[in-house]
Amino acid sequence: MKIFTSAEIREIEAATIRLEPVTPAGLMERAATALFQQVKDIVAPERKINVFAGPGNNGGDGLVLARLLHEDGYVVRVFVIETGSARSSELNLNAERLERSGIIPVTITDPGQVPAIWRDEVIIDAIFGTGLRKSPSGVAAGVIQRINETGAFVISVDVPSGLFCEDNQDSDRDSIVRASKTLTFQFPKLSFMFAGNGIYTGEWEVIDIGLHTDTISSMATPCHYVLRETVRPMIRKRNKFDHKGTYGHALLIAGSYGKAGAATLSAGAALRSGAGLVTVHTPSSAVLALQAALPEAMVSPDSGTGNVTALPDLKPYNAIGVGPGLGTDPDTASVLRELLKNISVPLILDADALNIIAQNREWLDLLPPLTVLTPHPGEFRRLTGTTSTDFRLVQEQREFAVRYRCVVVLKGAHTSVALPDGTLFFNSTGNPGMATGGSGDVLTGIITSLLAQGYDPSDAAVAGVYLHGLSGDIALRIHSEEAVIAGDILMNIGRAFRETNFSNFNVYL
Repeated sequence: MKIFTSAEIREIEAATIRLEPVTPAGLMERAATALFQQVKDIVAPERKINVFAGPGNNGGDGLVLARLLHEDGYVVRVFVIETGSARSSELNLNAERLERSGIIPVTITDPGQVPAIWRDEVIIDAIFGTGLRKSPSGVAAGVIQRINETGAFVISVDVPSGLFCEDNQDSDRDSIVRASKTLTFQFPKLSFMFAGNGIYTGEWEVIDIGLHTDTISSMATPCHYVLRETVRPMIRKRNKFDHKGTYGHALLIAGSYGKAGAATLSAGAALRSGAGLVTVHTPSSAVLALQAALPEAMVSPDSGTGNVTALPDLKPYNAIGVGPGLGTDPDTASVLRELLKNISVPLILDADALNIIAQNREWLDLLPPLTVLTPHPGEFRRLTGTTSTDFRLVQEQREFAVRYRCVVVLKGAHTSVALPDGTLFFNSTGNPGMATGGSGDVLTGIITSLLAQGYDPSDAAVAGVYLHGLSGDIALRIHSEEAVIAGDILMNIGRAFRETNFSNFNVYL
């Protein structure tokens, strides 16, 4: 699914009106009708609803929704906020229709006019949408603050009022609606992908309002939201006469004294993701634990007892993953530098491999093209020296991927994958239960495995991140968010592959 900027969305809406054709009011009615169907699924008929509408088309959507809810039997109050801006013709049209249906909107010219709203009521936030140019001020800002103080369940229409669709670095955070749920039209908004905005969007859901499909298809964008339909074509089908050699030999350079578990989790994930053979090069102190826990993996014992001190022969391997539980000992750093100079197969760097490079940033120039890096935000900041967050951090992620011709997987709730051409993919799977030690090691194993099987590094990263998150989602069906551990993610990789491949899940449940 494509992610467009607010300006691009307005272009698509204008093209829909021109090419379908449909009137602006007709498109608004269609969007609000789709919104109404979702609100009915969320809000019980006995709950009182308060609609706050702004002067523009977002407010118009709110007025149409209010009319439809009223006609369906809901108790609805409507408030139109006087912001000083001219009211759109569609808002005026729908205000007249609303009055004819029996509801007279109350005009709010002072925040003190907002009536008492109890916690068991519902607020529909339709004050500002994607056309917002600056942070709300005056009456609008005061009303937003009153909304946030009510404790009521808040549903935002398209975007929470006051939240920009892209960069919110300079937003007035006190003047953004804190929605319980956001029902957004046609596309997720870029700002929904960032941790700093989660308190404003709440849970969010995309509603299809039938914008012009040919226009959407033809309009280019660097940003995409990864769904099952994105990943399914990437997954390779196995043939009857394939053998283990067909699926590659993955090497993991992982583990140090006390951290054999990281190597074990990563190797287990590589095996569960389809690699024909998996070898772990690890310190001698970790060999027994690894072989006892994972007899399917082979072990290449390093001569060092506490950490990796030498590079093994690389000839047998089709892809190499480095970093889980590795440590940052100077001898290990020397091994990594030697690897960067000599490797000729796909490479993924994670965890301590990234921390070593952060201490030796000149080594970034040694990265082979299409190397996959999987930092969390803290590791990426150490790697680059940046202090940015959210939108600006992701822009730097894209720039880094382009500069070093690599694939950067920036881990988070909506893990973003930046490709060397600047394309950016945000992941849709995963849950807070995956915020647990070893989860990243599992991801490294999955991507290493896909690389060893011959997947393009871009596909390996995008598909690997999706499958990793889906494995965590499947684990959550059995456990609570508090109880999920990395081993649960690992053990559900096979189910994640099956759910990605099959439309009818009952074939194996």
